[in-house]
Amino acid sequence: MKITIEPVEKDEKEILRNLLEKYKYEFSQYDDTDVNNLGLYGYEYVDNYWTEENRYPFFIKVDGKLAGFIMVNDYPEVEIETNYSMSEFFVMYKYRGYGVGKYAAKYIFDKLRGKWQLKIHPKNSISEKFWIKIIDEYTKGNYTLIRNAPEAMCDGGATGHVMVFDT
Repeated sequence: MKITIEPVEKDEKEILRNLLEKYKYEFSQYDDTDVNNLGLYGYEYVDNYWTEENRYPFFIKVDGKLAGFIMVNDYPEVEIETNYSMSEFFVMYKYRGYGVGKYAAKYIFDKLRGKWQLKIHPKNSISEKFWIKIIDEYTKGNYTLIRNAPEAMCDGGATGHVMVFDT
């Protein structure tokens, strides 16, 4: 299994938009969002990844096939200085449990060095376990977990947990 992380080129934006629909569908179990009149969830910031600075979209590929994506920006979740925030992170079901997410997370942390923030939806316990394990291992336990951070609101009104760490 060969895992690669590749920048999403502007002419691949629609591919990312399609994957975001799958991600948003899966995530709707936590944030209770509905589709619009066209049957889509939408992602209002996708175009910004090619029109604003400090936004970084990546595809995760396994053996050359799309397996997910990573979206990074520099918008902090809590009032702590940060260089990067994990905006969205998605590995398709088929590729879970094989180390794809772990590889992708560590790759992006190595590539984008600095102070990070990462928000976790409080209802997504699988994600919480994943990120705590990965970040604990990556930072050798040197991170902060802020539970129910009031300024880290999630879609659906839940108060998110925020991890802060250096890479």
